[in-house]
Amino acid sequence: MPATGTQELHAAARKDIDIVEVRFIRGPGRWTYRPVLEAVVDIGALEDFPSNLIPGFPERLASWLPTLQTHHCSYGEPGGFLRRLHEGTWPAHILEHVALELQGLAGMPGGFGRARETSRRGVYRVVIRAFQEEVALAALHAARDLVMSAIEDRPYDVATTVEQLHALADEHYLGPSTASIVDAADERSIPAIRLNDGNLVQLGYGARQRRIWTAETDRTSAIAEGISRDKDLTKQLLQACGVPIPEGRLVKDPEDAWEAACEIGVPVVVKPSDGNHGRGVFTNVMTREEVESAWRVAIEEGSGVIVERFVQGTEHRLLVVGGRLVAAARGEPALVTGNGRSTVTELIDLQLNSDPSRGSTGDRPLNFVRIDSSARMELARQGFDADSVPPAGIRLLIQRNGNVAIDVTDQVHPSIARAVETAADVVGLDIAGIDLVIEDISRPLAEQRGAIVEVNAGPGLLMHLKPSAGTPQPVGAAIVDHLFPDGDSGRIPVVGIAGTRSGAAIAQLVAGLLRLAGKRTGLACGDGLYVDARRIAPGHCANRESAQRLLMNRHVEAAVIENSGETIVSEGLAYDRCQVGVVTGIDAQAGIPDFDIASPEQMYTVLRSQVDVVLPDGAAVLYAGDPLVAKMAALCDGDVVFYDTGNAEALIDTHLAAGRRAVLVRAGRIVLASGERSQPLAEMSRFDFDHAGETGGLRLDDLLAAVACAWALGIAPDLIGAGIEKLCATHGAAAAATALV
Repeated sequence: MPATGTQELHAAARKDIDIVEVRFIRGPGRWTYRPVLEAVVDIGALEDFPSNLIPGFPERLASWLPTLQTHHCSYGEPGGFLRRLHEGTWPAHILEHVALELQGLAGMPGGFGRARETSRRGVYRVVIRAFQEEVALAALHAARDLVMSAIEDRPYDVATTVEQLHALADEHYLGPSTASIVDAADERSIPAIRLNDGNLVQLGYGARQRRIWTAETDRTSAIAEGISRDKDLTKQLLQACGVPIPEGRLVKDPEDAWEAACEIGVPVVVKPSDGNHGRGVFTNVMTREEVESAWRVAIEEGSGVIVERFVQGTEHRLLVVGGRLVAAARGEPALVTGNGRSTVTELIDLQLNSDPSRGSTGDRPLNFVRIDSSARMELARQGFDADSVPPAGIRLLIQRNGNVAIDVTDQVHPSIARAVETAADVVGLDIAGIDLVIEDISRPLAEQRGAIVEVNAGPGLLMHLKPSAGTPQPVGAAIVDHLFPDGDSGRIPVVGIAGTRSGAAIAQLVAGLLRLAGKRTGLACGDGLYVDARRIAPGHCANRESAQRLLMNRHVEAAVIENSGETIVSEGLAYDRCQVGVVTGIDAQAGIPDFDIASPEQMYTVLRSQVDVVLPDGAAVLYAGDPLVAKMAALCDGDVVFYDTGNAEALIDTHLAAGRRAVLVRAGRIVLASGERSQPLAEMSRFDFDHAGETGGLRLDDLLAAVACAWALGIAPDLIGAGIEKLCATHGAAAAATALV
């Protein structure tokens, strides 16, 4: 009797998916522009069992993950991947899709994925987008377990896995406020570098960078933050500038608190003088017993207590960025209705906390409602406590503000906008969350006894990004526009140099010319790490870590970075885009065996990354004498400047006929050619070239590449000519490159 597919599978020598190696490629590389996880996966005997030969496998997988229906795969339409499952595809490819889907279910955005065979049978490279490394790695291993369970017809708890991945994302991924700013920066092509495991992020590079930490920026004054934490001082400053505030004062003990309440007139608010997040705040306090009880709780939440007038109306949160109101949200009371069966605590869970917009994670606009001291006071006024069972139909107030999350940005009266903008300015905050209590935000402020009750530094943005009702507001974009006005990209000139020869020498020459042009220049290459003439680190620094040190350095006004092929394939580029990308050549014997790069054509797929990231207003500098390098011209979003030692005349003629640029040698001179025009730059006789490549001296192709790069950077030809003659003339040719730095 012939064996079934399942019997053959169980009889196979090794039926497993083995994740052999994992690495994170954190910048643009051969797969994509974005950070990815790359895994070497050995499927062993499963190479002989595509999905259509495993009975029930496609159906099990589709039932466990019905959202796989949205995956297009190679067919380019929804359902494409499920079609591939039924037609037959291999476990490595399935692993890719399942890992991506698990990340999506955990709240990560959709992403890029690839599964490619290696030179060894049954061994694949599986690549998935890694928005957050810990989540991507966990999703990969969970996907492996899920796929094997589906292959072997074992149960698998998808819901628990997704819950665990979601918790991991909440723990490690950027918070929603920070993420909104980073996403808005990305929309404007402003680069971002995460500086710690939390929410400290650098936007831009080098001397043009800005830093954010949630909704605080490097423009947020420490003095202003200190003022905002001191609620009494904040009130004094606002009152001095005519901004409406509730009357009140600091009190020293419970008796003094009641005296202040009598002076002001009840109802009053009792709150910590320097607390936050609403802890220890009691509103609409009426009696001496309530005032003194509230004082005892409030003093535990801060260093002092304030008693102030209770302002009639609804609490609003208004966001001011760069002196301009950009968003406003209204709160609403948290109420429950009795059913004659459930306690107040149970009613809160049934009627309030069951709302999917409530939660303890950063992606929920509303917090869970809890019975704290303030809520107990509200219930006691109504004759109930947490364990009471209210009669059917009775409505109970739990919190006067069950969270501020209803967007009212379009309703704000101009006079109110001016008042909150003034409040932010008086305190000195570039980003401020202003708490305003008022009856009607659409009416003039002067018609109502509304007041600003708090000015907050580092305000949460989620209520504006995901309001429980109303229109989300682009507050992340407002913060980015504040930090980078007038279209500023936050970029410095970045030069990336790749190829299988001469990278360090060209990098040193370009760095020297940039210095002569007045730029404080960082250099990361095979000879070391430099900032201007200072050597920061010796040895081989043509790697991503060294390059990022330059991009994070506030003193660096231009960066020149050498990238080896191995760096690109194993780490990715340190920058997302560059002003100039140089590719020098691809040797016939070039290869990176550990990554299955064994031919010039495969090396082309690696080194092209340097051209792929050139900015639209930048340029690729390419060696025309190498056909594979010259082929990269078609990939460039910006201009292309060829350089040639005399090996590609036909290509150069065509290039110039199209009105483009090249750096050449003609009649014993280095020439800048653009269309039909040409400009002599320097006499060849001025330089002592190492034509045979034996002395380690100056090579002609290196000098031409450096000249082309400087020209592409906009350095004046006269300065380029003077610079290379001064630094590379006969008397110093052998040490010219090193002398430049």
